[in-house]
Amino acid sequence: MKRWTFIALTAATLLGLTACATSTPPSANAMNDSSLNKTLQAFHWELEKADDPSGRALPAFTALAPQRVVRLSFVPGDKPGDQRVVVDRLCNGIGAGYQLNGIDITISRPVSTMMACPDRQLMQLEQAVATQISRATRVHLAQDANPPRVLLQFNDGSRWHLVGKPTDATRYGGAGETLFLEVGPQLQPCSHGVVRNAQCMQVREVKYNSAGLKTGTGEWGHFYGNIEGFTHQAGTRNVLRVKRYTIQNPPADASRYAYVLDMRVESELVGPR
Repeated sequence: MKRWTFIALTAATLLGLTACATSTPPSANAMNDSSLNKTLQAFHWELEKADDPSGRALPAFTALAPQRVVRLSFVPGDKPGDQRVVVDRLCNGIGAGYQLNGIDITISRPVSTMMACPDRQLMQLEQAVATQISRATRVHLAQDANPPRVLLQFNDGSRWHLVGKPTDATRYGGAGETLFLEVGPQLQPCSHGVVRNAQCMQVREVKYNSAGLKTGTGEWGHFYGNIEGFTHQAGTRNVLRVKRYTIQNPPADASRYAYVLDMRVESELVGPR
């Protein structure tokens, strides 16, 4: 039997879930909202299924899975008390503010980017998600779940079942450092440690001021390793915003840093592929 309780759990203590039906959650006062919030922000939450008050599936929210899986991320804002829930993997990004009081959750009216979506079914999913998200009333964290699981309940009695995937900050144990890297259009021969006659990306750091204007660039050099989420294409120059995380106890001859793509700032075709 899957058990839903609301004791003070941290992300590191979510282990082992037994599967079966969902029971009625106990009192909202049983979990501290600070602990719950810490767990929510430590993971991305992917929508596995949605059901109505009677437990019947609502396929409109998961019809495009596994090609498209709706993902919620709970992120802290720049100011105390300013926190947002972000929905991605749709045509447009959707964002809204949220507040917790125990397991009670209030999500403000969402806003989104305005990009046109050529996929009609995806656009319908996006509209359904944007309409439903602000109706959330409670968030329940499953006890002893591995991976962690959350039940998001809405004011019409419907529910979203979400499974957690660690954020990059959770995986690497820190917030990471934001860098801008320009990646050259061609790979170059390189050698590093035991690796001989390899092909390396050519990379230099780009600096911007607070107004977003470019203020300088570093020297070109070999980039040993890879940038998670980025695939080099010959003949294309890119400027990337990346997160750099320090790896604890890296293997011998391996970089002490992990690089994860945050966004592609510029992309320019400059030569033949």
